[in-house]
Amino acid sequence: MERTPTHVQQVDVLIVGAGISGIGAAYYLQQSHPDRTYAILEARGATGGTWDLFRYPGIRSDSDLHTFGYEFKPWRDEHAIATADKILAYLRQTASENGIDEKIRFHHKVLGAAWSSADARWTVDVENSETQELVQFSANWIFMAGGYYRYDRGFTPEFEGRDRFAGQIVHPQQWPEDLDYTGKKVVVIGSGATAVTLIPAMAGTAAHVTMLQRSPTYVMSVPSKDVFANTAKKVLGDKRGYALSRRKNILKQRGVYTFCQTFPTAAKKLIRHLNAKDLPEGYPVDEHFNPDYNPWDQRLCAVPDGDLFKVLGTGKASVVTDRIATFTESGIQLESGKHLDTDIIVTATGLDLQMFGGVSLSVDGSPVDIADTFAFKGMMLSGVPNFAFAVGYTNSSWTLKIGLLCEHFCRLLTHMDTHGYDTVAPEVSGPAMEARPLLDFSAGYVQRALHLLPKQGDGGPWTMSMSYESDVKALRKGPVTDPHLRFASSAVRTGRRALAGVSA
Repeated sequence: MERTPTHVQQVDVLIVGAGISGIGAAYYLQQSHPDRTYAILEARGATGGTWDLFRYPGIRSDSDLHTFGYEFKPWRDEHAIATADKILAYLRQTASENGIDEKIRFHHKVLGAAWSSADARWTVDVENSETQELVQFSANWIFMAGGYYRYDRGFTPEFEGRDRFAGQIVHPQQWPEDLDYTGKKVVVIGSGATAVTLIPAMAGTAAHVTMLQRSPTYVMSVPSKDVFANTAKKVLGDKRGYALSRRKNILKQRGVYTFCQTFPTAAKKLIRHLNAKDLPEGYPVDEHFNPDYNPWDQRLCAVPDGDLFKVLGTGKASVVTDRIATFTESGIQLESGKHLDTDIIVTATGLDLQMFGGVSLSVDGSPVDIADTFAFKGMMLSGVPNFAFAVGYTNSSWTLKIGLLCEHFCRLLTHMDTHGYDTVAPEVSGPAMEARPLLDFSAGYVQRALHLLPKQGDGGPWTMSMSYESDVKALRKGPVTDPHLRFASSAVRTGRRALAGVSA
């Protein structure tokens, strides 16, 4: 039986997601436009997004918090590479001290959103997962800040013989609170950020932990504490010291990325040299830590204070580079003929990408196929009015881009207020544009989902910039107007029903 919404709530801006992006978007919005009403819809029962969802041992950031944190709120902890509980406390403090937490509607899952040009508003269908009640929100803008992957499941390949294994199989995204691995043999399948975090965290109490990888990943040791940042904050104070440290780390991140992309052979040699220094003498570095791709073609994994290398040196953990033939009752049979006996298998095999939480969109009754749209300035979709989204950097700290996108969004609202517009939509026009994948990143979880994502173009505002310096110029300092943007005043206020192209 079709459900009828019990009531409709009116807001100016509807933010979807109460994680690091959604809380940031709310802060910028209420600072720039305190007169605008907004609500944050969160499908789960808590704030924090990723940092509340994942509960596996050792979960931490792989970016420094001086760049991963908000520009407006200094990171005060001495550890730059921080654990999830510290990041969660930082996010919740930000929400609390700015009154953002009062705007959050928990257990509100967005199902679909329909845009009406006549009304210049979105009608958003939302399910309250606690009561199964269907409610509606009416908003002039939607700001999607719910991340880029499915929260209900991670990606797990089809493993031959999975049902035969007599032990426990766990995915990090659904980590059981009562999982006891004390004195047990554990195999972690994967070699990404999650795997290199789990190995040292579990090795302390497990009998032995094996990282089973199909192919190596670039891994580098980084200090968990930033001596420069901690000194700067003591000398200059939290605010100025944080700003200086943030700038230093932005330049450092960009320098490392540029060096790796410009001089890949030299970068490979340098990383291998550093790995060899951190690992026991005679360790087979090339077999386990020398990938066949160039540095930063996939995200480079950071390990704080070399914790992964240290546990490999103690013998409490090991790395096996091989392919899985089948699961057996007692472990994993490898293609090489070797068998890994284990009590627990952890499938750290990646995320399942999903844009906008799987929400269905329509414009004036016509469904929107996300894969047919182009991303405009990395924050809007072609042909979709008053819709913004937040996707951060894949080659740097996620939040650096989120802050710039939020600033630009607020500047766009100011421009529209000044000129009396209430509707804006990017429009692909002019010569045919080459469609390219939204993310130029070879990681498996990205490649599996490219056909579901919006496209980027081959130039101008249709490219998905991954350069902070370029985005500062375009998003913070550049104009909000563009020949590809169509501004309008709605039929409700002007009697005009068609979007009028305006570039000033």
